[in-house]
Amino acid sequence: MNSFLLKKIILVILASTFIFSCKNKEAGKPNKNSTPSFQKTLALQNIHFEISTTGSGSIQKLKIKPLGLEINNSEMNMEIDGSVVNAEIGDLNSDGFPEVLIYTVSAGSGSYGNVIGYSVNNGKSMSQIYFPPISNNPEASKSYMGHDEFAIVESNLVQRFQTYNTGDTNAQPTGNIRQIQYKLIDGEASRKFVIDKIIEYPLK
Repeated sequence: MNSFLLKKIILVILASTFIFSCKNKEAGKPNKNSTPSFQKTLALQNIHFEISTTGSGSIQKLKIKPLGLEINNSEMNMEIDGSVVNAEIGDLNSDGFPEVLIYTVSAGSGSYGNVIGYSVNNGKSMSQIYFPPISNNPEASKSYMGHDEFAIVESNLVQRFQTYNTGDTNAQPTGNIRQIQYKLIDGEASRKFVIDKIIEYPLK
């Protein structure tokens, strides 16, 4: 074998090795869409919930994995418009079993909040809680333009936001603080949140 042919074979082998190495490195890179943007584990009464979101941009994938239910521990998957900002757990109807609430905020300047909730049924399975749009209630939605926050306060769900006066920009509201308290009740098809109290007070 002459030296020219030998050099050509060596170059081909080196080039193949380099390409294979690059492909392996590329395959080992984590997919940005599979990296959790939110991740939290909550537990109450020996029932756990693993909550995580993946994806980027305005549409993300939410995963809720229950652990400790007697019959159905199926994972719940859904697409959400926006991102998850927090999640809490509590026994909101005092039946001895937990509810898990996931708070989301929409993309864009409005930052409109929403609640995705699940309630445990006698420790065996879980079902989604209906959370009504704020637009359903004229008193609650008057002068509302998003930027709301949610929290569990003494076994109730509380929504709080600052209202807008005429001429306010989206980034600078000048109105009062409005607090809406929801209670969890049994509906015909599933449990649901209903408005219990609306309180308004000036911003200090």
